[in-house]
Amino acid sequence: MIGRLSGLAAAWVVARRDFTAILFSRSFFFFLLGPLFPIVIALLAGSLGSRVDASQERPLLGVAMETGEVRKLEQARARLEPALDDELPRLVVIGRLADGERHDPAQTLASRKANVAAILTGSLAAPVLTGPDGLIEAWQGPVAMLAAQARSGQPIAYPAVALEPVARSNATDRKGRFATAQGAQTLLFLLTMMLAGMVLSNLVEEKGNKIIEVLAAAVPMDAVFLGKLFAMLGVSLVGIATWAATGGLLWLGGGISPERFPDPAVGWPLLIGLGVIYFAMAYLLLGSVFLTIGSMATTVREVQTLSMPVTMAQLMVFFFASFAMTQPGSAVEIAAVLVPFSSPFAMLARAAQEPALLPHVLAIGWQALWVLLLVRGGARLFRSRVMKSGPAGKVKRSGFRFSRRR
Repeated sequence: MIGRLSGLAAAWVVARRDFTAILFSRSFFFFLLGPLFPIVIALLAGSLGSRVDASQERPLLGVAMETGEVRKLEQARARLEPALDDELPRLVVIGRLADGERHDPAQTLASRKANVAAILTGSLAAPVLTGPDGLIEAWQGPVAMLAAQARSGQPIAYPAVALEPVARSNATDRKGRFATAQGAQTLLFLLTMMLAGMVLSNLVEEKGNKIIEVLAAAVPMDAVFLGKLFAMLGVSLVGIATWAATGGLLWLGGGISPERFPDPAVGWPLLIGLGVIYFAMAYLLLGSVFLTIGSMATTVREVQTLSMPVTMAQLMVFFFASFAMTQPGSAVEIAAVLVPFSSPFAMLARAAQEPALLPHVLAIGWQALWVLLLVRGGARLFRSRVMKSGPAGKVKRSGFRFSRRR
């Protein structure tokens, strides 16, 4: 007589069964197409936004000053235009005043007759800007430069500045690595949240059609828990590999040079490898929690109710790790590294900013320990909760009441 499989062998059987069933299903094909729709929407929104920005006219500055000062201001604008065209407001004369004549800029702006964003009045010695608060603050410096140039009346010869570009500098490297860390964190969070939910749907479906009871009769429940968790991890990695390959082909076809992207501190190959490891850790940590939630739920509505607090908590964890990224070496970053659910995000950002590798070895070991603890704890709760179904409890109570009647 053949004995039952060992725990690891049974987990391998369950993982292979789930992995094969999902990978060769029609729903997996539509799952791979899922990220295509938000990408298309984002591209369309970006294209529309750029068109809207391009269609907007530059704000104009109305001028209402004495005739001689208006002429000097226009001449100063023409002299400064070759060097500071984009920084200087474009002038529209709305009033050439005689000596002693006054102009009310607030009334002109309120009447909406003049197509200007602000109005310059007063004199070259004491100019007055009237308009929206943010706009006149931005124009305060350029207008002062225009007034000073107009008062002097002497043309300024600007020297030609020779440009000697270099590939990178320390400041640009730090800025680029910070942007890479932000992008890596965001991508890790989106992939984890999008893919970890597959564990819940698969478990609830099998609980509904009693497949989970057949599995429990054949293999230990701990093996069912581990097998399902790692099967979904394998399916997620296949999906990520497919998306990455498709994106890489589009990236190469677009002729984008890799030199345009700043190198992370540990280099791109190692950052990608660490990203895969940290995704696996984050997925196993969150997936074990989701699978435990699925063992306590019997319907899809219960799953949504129970998983919502976990999703919100994971969002807060992501914000915590993002904030810790801006405080390198502080107590906040150390806390983000030690908290198991934020540790993968904090360490991936650290890989993009710091070249040291020993902290990653320690962090991966720490995360693996928590994965083991959560998987074992979740498997115990899974074993105690997932088989509590059926009307057995009601039968006993009804039998007790029936004996009382007799």
